[in-house]
Amino acid sequence: MQHDGALAGLSRRQLLSLIGLTAGTAAMYQAMSSLGLAQESGYKGPVKLEGDPKGASVLILGAGLAGMTAALELRQAGYKVQILEYNERAGGRNWTLRGGDTYTELGGATQKCEFDEGLYINPGPWRIPYHHNGLLAYCRRLGVTLEPFQQLNHNAFLHSSKAFGGKPQRVREIKTDFRGHVSELLAKVTQKGALEGDVTRQDQEMLLEALRSWGALDKDYAYRESLHTAEFRGFAKDPGGGLGAAPVPGKPIALADILSSGLWDSLANFALYEFQTTMFQPVGGIDMIGKAFAREVGDLIQYGAKVTRIAQDDKGVTVTYEETRNPGSTKQASADWCVCTIPLSILSQIEINVSAPMQAAIEAVPYVSSVKVGLQFKRRFWEEDDLIFGGVSYTDLPITQISYPSTGFNKGGKGVLLGCYTWNGPNSYEFTSMAPEERVKRAVEYGSQIHPQYKDEFENGIAVAWHRSPFTLGCAGDWTDEARKEHYDNLCQIDGRIVLAGEHASYIPAWMEGAILSSLDAITRLHQRVVSG
Repeated sequence: MQHDGALAGLSRRQLLSLIGLTAGTAAMYQAMSSLGLAQESGYKGPVKLEGDPKGASVLILGAGLAGMTAALELRQAGYKVQILEYNERAGGRNWTLRGGDTYTELGGATQKCEFDEGLYINPGPWRIPYHHNGLLAYCRRLGVTLEPFQQLNHNAFLHSSKAFGGKPQRVREIKTDFRGHVSELLAKVTQKGALEGDVTRQDQEMLLEALRSWGALDKDYAYRESLHTAEFRGFAKDPGGGLGAAPVPGKPIALADILSSGLWDSLANFALYEFQTTMFQPVGGIDMIGKAFAREVGDLIQYGAKVTRIAQDDKGVTVTYEETRNPGSTKQASADWCVCTIPLSILSQIEINVSAPMQAAIEAVPYVSSVKVGLQFKRRFWEEDDLIFGGVSYTDLPITQISYPSTGFNKGGKGVLLGCYTWNGPNSYEFTSMAPEERVKRAVEYGSQIHPQYKDEFENGIAVAWHRSPFTLGCAGDWTDEARKEHYDNLCQIDGRIVLAGEHASYIPAWMEGAILSSLDAITRLHQRVVSG
């Protein structure tokens, strides 16, 4: 049998994928941990900046999470601190749009968010993995209340416009049926004794029992329509009460149909370490984190400061900037040291006198293209009609995914969906090229192929294309392995009196944790240099 041969001689990566899709994410993570492939965040507890900084001053560029983390800890350690921030608010990409907010992107298009009170969209970061220990520690310290973020919802949809007549399928059905069919195939291989190497006879017997359990197989190790499989994939008719209450099992989808649909590919999004439960979000919007930091260091921030030049000598750093409220103005700020958290996409366009290796590193990192569209609807039809409470539906349409709010469950009334979230590639660039209102229109058109209720229930929307964001010119640093090998250490070194920090100076790009850990590392090394000097 062709499938039997295909399962022989699996690579480690293929084996991990198979374990993840059949045994579940916990088993895959355990296997990854044993192979040294997965680690928790590098946060080791509160930073300890011991020793007298002797009145040293630090100028921080950018009031995102990296900049405000540095300011919080450096001031506490006795430094004189000042922050220059381009925007009129703190937080950087830690940002939430609510009704009444306005946003102007490059090109001049201005949008006013028309969401009802209490509804919002997070254009940038929006979820926190349970193992991002640094960010969670600051949330505790700063009093940011968290609630669960639903990533995996077994009742959400997987959708291909080219399969099943364009009808979306439930995650639980694809997930269970794929796992069941693969378990049956692997059981057949095992029964034939085709597994070689380190798999002993006793191992094979235990593997068969495990496959029967994981795959919901029957006594013959077959995956078939039954009340047993329905306990995992769901029923055609759920069990009820009274007359005619007997359940009817759902009919499994054929393996060939699942494979040809490509829907199995989206299952990996639920297996990834960074998306495993429990994930969190701040109650009321992701910017509750930025606002909490700003309550601590807001008095240090000068808003509306557009940095145009960064100069240093052996005595200190002088930054030239323009007040955005007074175009053409020129001001300067100086300090003994500088922590620069400006995104590399912006920094590469600013005159800065650093070493050739750091300059090359700054210019070596392109930024991810990403677009998010928030859509407000008259009612929460995804809950009322489709029984989808939180989670993410994935599609091959250009919108890529739909994320349902993880708050306000079962209350009725209006709601806001994340109706489009693109990440790099042609879809991102195409959406970026559109006017904001066209992005919203397309998100509604595409989304209605998954939820026909869209067109009747839609009220308003707002769209953010990160490459048109004037304060980042992109979403996040997009390192290649080759670029990291050549430039990463040079980017992170203290260069004279300047050190860089931010998600781009981490191995966790695009995550708030990367920004915080990068900042803590940078100020720890900076402090060591100050007190030893």
